[in-house]
Amino acid sequence: MKVLVIGSGAREHALCRSLAADPSVDAVWAAPGNPGMEQVARCRPLPGGVTDAAAVTALAAEVGADLVVVGPEAPLVAGVADALRERGIACFGPSAAAARLEGSKAFAKEVMAAADVPTAMSRVCTRLSQVTDALDAFGAPHVVKDDGLAAGKGVVVTDQRTQALAHAAHCLDTHDPDDPDKRARGTAHEPEPEGVEHRVVVEEYLDGPELSVFCLTDGTTVVPLAPAQDFKRAGEGGTGPNTGGMGAYSPLDWAPADLLDEVVTRIAQPTIDEMRRRGTPFVGVLYVGLALTSRGPRVVEFNARFGDPDGQACLARLETPLGGLLLAAATGALAEHPPLRWREDHAVTVVLASRGYPENPRTGFPITGLDDLAGLGEDVYVLHAGTKRTADGTLVSSGGRVLDVVALGADLAQARERAYTALDTIHLEGAHCRRDIGLAAERGTVTVPSPSGA
Repeated sequence: MKVLVIGSGAREHALCRSLAADPSVDAVWAAPGNPGMEQVARCRPLPGGVTDAAAVTALAAEVGADLVVVGPEAPLVAGVADALRERGIACFGPSAAAARLEGSKAFAKEVMAAADVPTAMSRVCTRLSQVTDALDAFGAPHVVKDDGLAAGKGVVVTDQRTQALAHAAHCLDTHDPDDPDKRARGTAHEPEPEGVEHRVVVEEYLDGPELSVFCLTDGTTVVPLAPAQDFKRAGEGGTGPNTGGMGAYSPLDWAPADLLDEVVTRIAQPTIDEMRRRGTPFVGVLYVGLALTSRGPRVVEFNARFGDPDGQACLARLETPLGGLLLAAATGALAEHPPLRWREDHAVTVVLASRGYPENPRTGFPITGLDDLAGLGEDVYVLHAGTKRTADGTLVSSGGRVLDVVALGADLAQARERAYTALDTIHLEGAHCRRDIGLAAERGTVTVPSPSGA
């Protein structure tokens, strides 16, 4: 089997790495890829970007891909998976219509309501006056979300009403179709169809720890992966601005034993059934972001692809060959696939970010020390997130999140120790990482609220 992976980040590097280890996979291609992915895949450029459906489809046909795996959310929302399927090429990733579960938070809330999926109470707002009413109704902490794609940075959770209002104003202002300068400032947002009102979603705050469950689906059958927990804030202890993710770990020893059964029964399967009922079956991975609240699990958000970096921690433990698993999902054969197998080890992923990330990342600095990691063993490896090579072959930073260090260990403490030992070996001027990834879980201080009335 030949597999083409679309994307250029650490998530796609992890996918390529796992696919290359599958005995049934003869070749892995990546477009556009990155310097790290070149070690496990054949990289090809995409001059028009990952949302260029015609170019992706032509490349898949050229390399004879039996399966295309779309990593990021933007090409899914742009309809790349639709173009591939129209060409008769199997694709792991939802159609543009189904990817609206991530592309529009308001749409996701509509689907959850129809499927009776437990989630936070919310209001969809198109004007600031509606936002102020919603903030008053729900009270603090305030949760304000940009309705569209925002590269993981469209959510603000704050006790400060003025900050919540400012974020809502920015989201609505950025999307103002009458002011191109405002639109230019919102580079993280995807353009919306003409005539569609720009929206923000204001929600009640959900208490309890958050976690991620990735549910593979062929549009009918749902197979959950082991849960992971990621860390969105830039600073230690969950301080600072939201980011695309600063680290993650898996498994979650503190999670309820029946969590996956409950996620499938109450959340994922009803959602997949509702999408199929609407005539827009969802094929790929449904990322379920959860909060374990005093009222039970509640959906924080849906995504239409693997998380980053929580997906990397999850894939590090998966023993089942990935190529055959994703092909089964892409071709409607997931019900016949054998049960998943997992390593008993714990996995930790820590992100090394550029100076100034996330507000103003500085790039173009040399990265050294990667060759010295070989002595740490095969249970420690690096995934490239934002790197490139200069004309003379020097590896330099090219994005806000630069590298992911992934480490496996017999327990969480050992995995954390190995990850941070590796990070201390790498040098990138001005780079920073969080030193508390998985620390509370290692110390046994993660608490799940008791059910109301218990």
